[in-house]
Amino acid sequence: MGTIYKRGRVWYLDLRIKGRRVRRRVGPSKKIAELALRDAEVKIARDEFGFTKNDIDIEKFFDLFLEYSQATHRQATTNRYRAVMDHFRTFVKQVPNVTFLSEVSTAVIDRFKVYRKSSWTNGNGRPVKSEEDASANTRKGARSHTINFEIDTLRLLFNLAIKWGYLKENPTKGVTRLKEDDAKSVRFLTREECQLFLEAAPPDLYPVYFTLLNTGMRKAELEHLTWADVDFGRRKILIKRKDDWQPKTGEREIPIGSALLEVLSALKAQSKNPSNADCVFKVKSSGRSHNMLRNELMKIAKKAGIENLTKLHTLRHTFASHLVMQGVDLPTVMKLMGHSDIQTTMIYAHLAPDHLSDAVDKLSFT
Repeated sequence: MGTIYKRGRVWYLDLRIKGRRVRRRVGPSKKIAELALRDAEVKIARDEFGFTKNDIDIEKFFDLFLEYSQATHRQATTNRYRAVMDHFRTFVKQVPNVTFLSEVSTAVIDRFKVYRKSSWTNGNGRPVKSEEDASANTRKGARSHTINFEIDTLRLLFNLAIKWGYLKENPTKGVTRLKEDDAKSVRFLTREECQLFLEAAPPDLYPVYFTLLNTGMRKAELEHLTWADVDFGRRKILIKRKDDWQPKTGEREIPIGSALLEVLSALKAQSKNPSNADCVFKVKSSGRSHNMLRNELMKIAKKAGIENLTKLHTLRHTFASHLVMQGVDLPTVMKLMGHSDIQTTMIYAHLAPDHLSDAVDKLSFT
């Protein structure tokens, strides 16, 4: 049913399981390899080797998951999952004897972490073939928080594989997360940069960027905002699901400040009695023009002389950063931003170095 063999200083198992040849690395000890072979043969006899009757090729399972994700998740989420699977596909091609889902072990996942830490990647997280293809926007190794997200994604995939009957145990079980001490610093605009940016914005886009700076909304939330979502009486913006769209982390409310109230009121007056179903901002686009707001943002930044402003998300970071610097507590910022995890909000904690001391100073037992 099986045998052991030695290559270099390492012993391997060579097994036939349900018509498939499976080879597993054991280690330098022949005795341990013999014991591992006996254990494997017992598990095969009991059908406990980790395979299921529906064991599936990794590529085929990934294709099935993509179909499921496209029907279940937002397109942006599906795209992120696809990127993780692409990285794992590239990695698996370099690993011998890993073709089926059941052949992905905890050791393979740990090797994937090492691979991602040592491979070239560009600013969007896509793999780069070699150092020769590197550019100014390329770095050696993905950041720890990116790798942790990829492990979490694989964990989700393998849990679904168990649910669908393709696996008996999740290979990410026991895999430790990396310490996130190499996170990229958050870029946000200073108060002066905000003023320069808004002054340089064209009149038709001024309300758009002003709203982003004063609410911290995500791009998709802004694009799907209708007049029915703007409650002038309660001075609240409602981030609500639509028939064809749902917020990334659920529905929430964002207060409307006095300055933003004036801008939105003037915009509605200019719109000549819009219906509640009308979008507040006519900026939703698709295809090749889907980055229109980002492209315009970079043009405005160049005109205003603002450096390193290339992402629309920077305006969201600016909203959160200035809240924290004004003394707003992190749980409140988390709620306003629509974060599902306080750890996401913690990237702004360093901007309020005195908030913990201030909290302790409020204690008095005398």
